[in-house]
This record gives sequence, C-alpha cells and structure tokens, in this order.
Amino acid sequence: MLPRVARGREAVTIALAFMMATACLDGPVATVRLATTTSVESSGLLSAILPAFQRQKDITVEVLPVGSGRALQLLERGDVALALTHDPRAEEHALARGMIRNYRKVMFNDFIIVGPLQDVAHVTQASDAVDAMRRIATADAVFVSRGDASGTYAREQELWERAGRRPSRNRALETGQGMSPTLRVASERRGYTLTDRATFEQFQAELQLVTLFEGGAEMLNTYAIFVRSSLTRAEREDAVALVDWLADGAGRQLVAGYRVNGKVVFSVWPAGVPRDRPDALPDAH
Repeated sequence: MLPRVARGREAVTIALAFMMATACLDGPVATVRLATTTSVESSGLLSAILPAFQRQKDITVEVLPVGSGRALQLLERGDVALALTHDPRAEEHALARGMIRNYRKVMFNDFIIVGPLQDVAHVTQASDAVDAMRRIATADAVFVSRGDASGTYAREQELWERAGRRPSRNRALETGQGMSPTLRVASERRGYTLTDRATFEQFQAELQLVTLFEGGAEMLNTYAIFVRSSLTRAEREDAVALVDWLADGAGRQLVAGYRVNGKVVFSVWPAGVPRDRPDALPDAH
C-alpha cells in the first residue's frame, strides 16, 4: 500500500431540500437519494441544476457525494435509489450482476494531469497520457493520488498499468479523500495528480498547479446515471423521473449551459449516439 496522508471521514449527506420551494405545497414531497462522484458535486453542477428538477417534479433529491465505487456500494446496500458515476468498468460489472437498470450515459468531459509550473517530470513533452505517467514515475517528482474507490482513482490505476512503472513509495501519496482536497495536497507538495477538468476549474484559483497534459482517448471521462434494480414501483417512478429529466428533459439543457469561470466543463451526450452501455463513446457512429 502507498503511504497515506490524513484520511477524511466519509462524505456526509448533502440534502438539497429547498425549503422555500416546498413550503407552499399542501402535502409531503417525494424524496430520492442519489449517490454521485465527488467530482460532480465539487464542480457545483448539481447544486446549480437540481433545484429546477424539484420545482418541476415536486421531488426532493438528497445527494451523497462519494467516489464511484462507494456510490455503487451504497446502491447495492439499498441506501440510495440511483447513482451518477464515471467508472465504466465498475458500471459494467454492476450491469452484468443485474444490480442496476435504466442505464444511460448523460455527459462527458476529460481527465487532465496537473502539476507544478516547473514541471520537473517534463510532462508537457509527453506524447500521450501513458507517456506522461511514465515520466512522472521515473522523475524525482511527487504524485498525489486519491487512493479511494473513485472513477478517477480507477483511471489512474489503468494508466499506471499501461505505463509499466509507478512512483517509488517515498514519492507517492494517497489522500483517501475526494478530488478537491487531493488537489490541495498536490498543490502544497508541489506534486502531480490526475483530476477531472470540472473540479480543477472550480478550484484552480486557489492552487499552485497548472494543466500539463490533456487530450487523447485515455483521458475521456464519461458519466452515466442509473437506478437500483430492486426499487419498489413507487421508488422507481421517482428515480426514473430524475434519469429521464437529466438524460432527455430540461436537465440536459441545464447541463449544456453550465459554466465554471465562463468555461464549459461538461458536454451533454450527443443525440443519436448509443448510450446504454458502459463502453459507449460520445463520438461513436
């Protein structure tokens, strides 16, 4: 195991219970619980778009921001009704087990490698993402990893495997936390890390980090939403209402219009492109 810096407690539930919107209703409002990645939550996307869903559907959404792997665990355990994740391998396994249904890709962005401006590993000269990771592994540089059950960590592991090298133990740190605290540790240690673009854009002004590598198929980051197979009929109706709203309804337009620092950080899944499989890609024909 890699050495770990301070592990945070498991993320607590963030309830998007918009009291002003519900105060005028005569009866109770339905509630669904959504487990999602810390990258989606940290980007500010959900807090920006979910109030509109509640107003339109009279359904409150309780958001649990955790890593993709943890989100799937919560789903299997019955703690949440649906999940929004970015770990295709884990999603494929859950589908094969019959644990989830109503699977749809809804958006995508990309991973980037960030690090200190000095770039002692010469990542900016890398030919592709695997080469970039290999340069970090062989240089006298610190790499900061989330070290959790997240889609970002899963992608990092895939890249290390393909690179055939990893940083030595004294140059590798695991935070055991979400993307934003991991970025802060990387900034403090003048190290490198793999991050989703949306979270980095949200916190970049607070960090001594710059984008050093981007682009390529290995860095594509797709997000899917799906519900738990064992839901009751009433639970499924409310959960599927959110899936439909985000994939095909007004939520799709809100995602397309969302900006961080004036920049697009999520792209909606292209119309007419297959989206019901974890290996689906947005540029498929």
